[in-house]
Amino acid sequence: MTRTWLVTGASRGFGRALCEAVLTSGDNVVATARNPDQLADLAHGHGSRVRTAALDVTDAVAAEAAVQLAVSAFGQLDVLVNNAGYGDIGSVEDTSLDSFRRQIEANLFGTIIVTKAAIPLMREQRSGHIVQFSSVGGRIGAPGRAAYSAAKWGIEGFSEALAREMALIGVRVTIVEPGGFRTDFAGSSTTLNPGRVEYDAVVGATARMQQAYNGKQPGDPRKGALAILQVVASDDPPLHLALGKDAVAVIGQAEQARLAELDRWKDLSTSTDFT
Repeated sequence: MTRTWLVTGASRGFGRALCEAVLTSGDNVVATARNPDQLADLAHGHGSRVRTAALDVTDAVAAEAAVQLAVSAFGQLDVLVNNAGYGDIGSVEDTSLDSFRRQIEANLFGTIIVTKAAIPLMREQRSGHIVQFSSVGGRIGAPGRAAYSAAKWGIEGFSEALAREMALIGVRVTIVEPGGFRTDFAGSSTTLNPGRVEYDAVVGATARMQQAYNGKQPGDPRKGALAILQVVASDDPPLHLALGKDAVAVIGQAEQARLAELDRWKDLSTSTDFT
């Protein structure tokens, strides 16, 4: 069966790798980006199976138009991938409220806006799969990335609630949690602000690590894209999908630490009920 995908943030990185994998598999794709000129080369060799559209994910009207483009071009929308997003580095103190709002607006509200644009169609179809890009930073609070982590934790909570609702209408939800992948995320997409000396041990260290790490991340976006295709084709897809050995290790350690903390304080925690 030929599926139709809508992918946000398709101009580079994971979004571009995913669009290429989708087209190679024989499926259709509506590829979106803020600047659709960056998507023109996607149509070469794939012809009528590609449509491109300008989409700022914070624009609800544009999000609805992208969904309608999928319907008018291909008759349906089977898979929505909310991939667009970015994250800057800076301490909580040194990150302006405006920067917090912009990052949360793009990462969290952008995901909510595009998801809501797709839900009515998927409800009518009684089918679909919504793939939400979170991050390892959506499972651990990453120092120097408070705004990004706040947004990604929000995506996790939003998508877990969404999954319970969508299950009633035959729509699946998967939250993708990548570790370090060789995309532009650690390059020009990111503003680095090492900030004041008091936070250098964590914020400055994060900025220095990212500069040294860029281009050397262990994750291959093409393999990550193929993993997502495999999940979408599965009869029993996961709600959470960590991508990369680093993601599996870090998330596993964080979950073990949370369980240990819960157990350590359970007597105090359970002492608060009415007797």
